[in-house]
Amino acid sequence: MAAGNSDFDAILSTTLKNYVPKLADNVFTARPLFYALTNGQTIRRINGGAKIVVPIIYGTNSTAGSYAGADTIDTTAQAGITAAEYDWKQYAATVTISGIEEAKNNGEAAIIDLLEGKIMQTEETIIQNMNTMFWSNGAGNSAKDFLGLNALVGTGNDGPGSSLAGIDATDSDNSWWRSTLTNQGGALTLAAMSTMYNSVSVGNDQPTIVITDQDEYEKYESLLQPNLRYTSAEVADAGFQNLLFKGAPCTYDAGSDVAGKMFFLNTKYLRLVAHSETWFQPTPFVRPTNQDARYAQILCYGELTCSNRARQGMLYGLTD
Repeated sequence: MAAGNSDFDAILSTTLKNYVPKLADNVFTARPLFYALTNGQTIRRINGGAKIVVPIIYGTNSTAGSYAGADTIDTTAQAGITAAEYDWKQYAATVTISGIEEAKNNGEAAIIDLLEGKIMQTEETIIQNMNTMFWSNGAGNSAKDFLGLNALVGTGNDGPGSSLAGIDATDSDNSWWRSTLTNQGGALTLAAMSTMYNSVSVGNDQPTIVITDQDEYEKYESLLQPNLRYTSAEVADAGFQNLLFKGAPCTYDAGSDVAGKMFFLNTKYLRLVAHSETWFQPTPFVRPTNQDARYAQILCYGELTCSNRARQGMLYGLTD
């Protein structure tokens, strides 16, 4: 007979279910990119579909115009509306309590303490892994990973101006589906930052955050006069160092996929899509027939999407 008390199954499942909202909140406020994607807007939640469909307007209506009296009004059918289609991705983590761990931590309070420790371990792993995915290009684990900024914006494996979400940006008719990429090939300058910022801005539709690595952040800091180092109080209150650039908070993150790069992001068009029924959704604890253990899984279905690549930009090849 397996060690432990089977009555704990309900206790464990309830504890995990109650903890999951906090876990999700901690995950998405633990890194600057997560914060940028979820602060000031909600994660888009949808309840299914074969694909994640993102409507896109890429052209104007040519029938709009002035007229006089009985002039003929143009009724030409219009193009200029399409949709980006993203595949659903899946992510999971397992929380396991072995029979011997249960026996050593006998009693409701002790087993809950053990479970919370395991949830914290799972949380830190999810934060690290998701942060890596959201900076990467989606090619990891045989392309099962969520898409990241190196696919939506940067060079990545897909390359600049490449196909994404069913739209081939190498086609000259789809030039609107290309981000702005500049190979700086040297030290960061304020002039390069200004050019990139302006290139991805239209009127008051401007980058909402600039994210880079620590080296480039410190280089930007060194380029500023001490009395002109303004910060965003909102981003600082979230726990992230930042300096404003043209009104957008500039901050830094770690990881190989952001090294030597500076992303100018308009998060109005970057949306983390989550399945409404399966987003940090815990399964009940179960005991397999061939193991002296209980386990539950935390499941996520979703994808990181972009609806306007032209409003995103990246400086790369930076050498401090």
